[in-house]
Amino acid sequence: MSDRPGEIPPPATLGVMGGGQLGRFFVRSAQDLGYPVWVLDPDPDSPAGRVADRHLVAAYTDPDALDEMARGCAAVTTEFENVPTESLARLAGGTLVRPGPAAVAVSQDRAAEKGFLNAHGFETAPWVAIDDAAALADVPAGLFPAVLKTARLGYDGKGQVRVADADEARRAFESLGGAACVLEKLVPLAGELAVVLARDAHGHVESFPAVATVHVDGILARASLGDVEPSLSARARTLAAGVAEALSYVGVLAVELFLVDGELLVNEIAPRPHNSGHLTLDAYGVDQFDCQVRTLCGLPLVPAIPLGDAVMVNLLGDLWFTADGETEPPWADLLAVPGLSLHLYGKTAPRPGRKMGHFTLVGGSVADLHQRADELFGALATRVSPAGDGSPAPLRSAGS
Repeated sequence: MSDRPGEIPPPATLGVMGGGQLGRFFVRSAQDLGYPVWVLDPDPDSPAGRVADRHLVAAYTDPDALDEMARGCAAVTTEFENVPTESLARLAGGTLVRPGPAAVAVSQDRAAEKGFLNAHGFETAPWVAIDDAAALADVPAGLFPAVLKTARLGYDGKGQVRVADADEARRAFESLGGAACVLEKLVPLAGELAVVLARDAHGHVESFPAVATVHVDGILARASLGDVEPSLSARARTLAAGVAEALSYVGVLAVELFLVDGELLVNEIAPRPHNSGHLTLDAYGVDQFDCQVRTLCGLPLVPAIPLGDAVMVNLLGDLWFTADGETEPPWADLLAVPGLSLHLYGKTAPRPGRKMGHFTLVGGSVADLHQRADELFGALATRVSPAGDGSPAPLRSAGS
């Protein structure tokens, strides 16, 4: 018998709010450890719902569904940050919820998030809150050029507009519907990094080494393990652990960082596993979703030891659209490549910009992995119709 207080052993039932690919990976990790899993998601065809032991098809605010999940699940987690905090609080009245509503709430509003980070000593790019158009009149000229971002519900580049001056900012504010925003100064990036960590209820943290990330049109295009110099990775991991401690966080947390003039600035936090952490599925003996199960259930955390350098490439819905119409990409070409792992998310409707899957290459030098990833992705991208939204050219991190 275990003497770890608060441990939830299998076959207890676990719950997850959200039915996307992150939930799908969580369901499979939990099931591998012997836990049945319920998913609450309004989409009857959601990727996670289709593999769950039970799918509650209901709105995230549905009181009956929430109460049923609280009664039926020993613990509940989330797969995206915009689950209403009122729903998490209702669940917490009847079952264990990790991460807690207060921690999730910080990440749901960019102004609240940046204010929290700055108040706890974490540097961000210079920013100001823009609650109405009148606030733009007080913005100092030195804050431009900048990015105007909606404070809530923006992701993957949505709800963001680059602006050169106050006039452009006013037009952008109107184009975003007059919603509350933050105006963030554009900083001279030397690179972007991300750290995924797990923190348990006793404050113990295990983190994965930092990965270099490349974004195209606000969407993660590639993440690589091996491009971040070890001392910089150590600094990033320490910083991320500090953020988790400040939040009193329990669960898996992703911290996205900017590297500017040798300094690390926090860009965003995500209270869940993260796209940049998908390479942990193949590059480690324990992955970010295993860690999500462990922190939720009070199971031991173990150090994350990489099996080698790795490169992960996102596969967006653009790849399905060719000059001849919508067709399935030639997955057999990827599956014939030694050392490549292909993960498709079970989404039935491809759309330009929609994350449909990813592939990961592990082993060898990171430079060679980038070259192979360029070639493989380039062969897929030649299928994209010139008349469509197109597919970004393969990009890589310059490292540190």
